[in-house]
Amino acid sequence: MTIQQIYYVITIADIGSLNKASEVLYVAQPSLTSAVQELERELGITIFYRSGRGVTLTNEGEDFLSYARPLYQQYAQLTERYGKGGTRKKKFGVSAQHYSFAVKCFAELMKQYSTAEYEFAIRETKTLEVIDDVHTGKSELGVLFLSDFNRKALEKLFRTQKLSFQKLVECDAFVYMWKGHPLAKCASIRFEQLADYPCMSFEQGGTGSFYFAEEILSTFDYPRTIRVNDRATMLNLMVGAGGYTLCSGIICEELNGSDYVAVPFETQETDVGARMEIGYITRRNLPLSELAQQYVRELQRYLTAQKK
Repeated sequence: MTIQQIYYVITIADIGSLNKASEVLYVAQPSLTSAVQELERELGITIFYRSGRGVTLTNEGEDFLSYARPLYQQYAQLTERYGKGGTRKKKFGVSAQHYSFAVKCFAELMKQYSTAEYEFAIRETKTLEVIDDVHTGKSELGVLFLSDFNRKALEKLFRTQKLSFQKLVECDAFVYMWKGHPLAKCASIRFEQLADYPCMSFEQGGTGSFYFAEEILSTFDYPRTIRVNDRATMLNLMVGAGGYTLCSGIICEELNGSDYVAVPFETQETDVGARMEIGYITRRNLPLSELAQQYVRELQRYLTAQKK
C-alpha cells in the first residue's frame, strides 16, 4: 500500500467518478483503475461499487477511508512542514452548522493566503454531516454547539467517533428576525409573543432528532414551523413570511446584511438547554495543522469581539 494509492482512493471517493478523478489526477483511467484494484487485492477488500453512473464506497471502503483520510492528512502535514521549498498547495477543510461567523472567519483565513496556491473547502451542512466529515477526515474541523439538552447525546457520539470538542464561547438565546418584523423593536421577547409567527429551523434529514437541531430550545411546542436547507432561504422567509429563528445572537452583518436584528429571548429557569456553548470538534489525538490553528484563532478573535 502506498500514499499515492491512498490519495487516489480519497480523490475517487470525493468525486464519485473514475473518469473525472482521472482528469483531476492527470492519470489515465486504466492506470487509476489498476492502482485501486491492486490495493483492493492487497487488503482483501472491495473499496468501491462500480456502475454506469459512477462509483460509491462499500461498507469496507467507508471503514478503510475513515483510517486512510487522517493518515494522508498527517502525511500532507509532514510534507508541508518538512518538504523542500514549502511551495506545495495549501489544503484545509472545515464543516459547520449554518453560522455566518464561521464563513466570515474562513474568508479572513483566505486573505492570509491571497498570494499562495491553496485548495480550501467550507461546508455548511447538517449536524450529523459535520460530525461525519470530521470523523472521516473530509474536514479537519467542525463547528457546532452544545447545550444542557443535547450534550449527553452529542458527547456520546463524539466518543464513538473518536472526536474531541473544544469550547469557544457561551451565548444566551436570541430571536433573529427581519428588522421590519412587528416584534423587532422589542427590548426582549417572550415565547408567547411568537405564537402568530413561523419558527424556522434547518432541516436535519431523516433522523428527525431534537438533539441534532441547530437551533436552541428545539423541544418547544411551536404552533408554526418552517424547515429550510440554507441561510439565504431562511433570510428571505424572515422578510416574506415574518419568520424568525432562535440563535446565539452572534451574526455577521457583513455577510447577512443589515436588514436583520437579534433580540434577547426571555427564557425561564425550567427551559433546559437555554444557553449555547459554541465550539469546534477535531479528531482525537490528531494535532491541528497550521491552517486549522489559524482558523481557530480567527474564530476566537471574532467571537470574543462580538461578546464584548
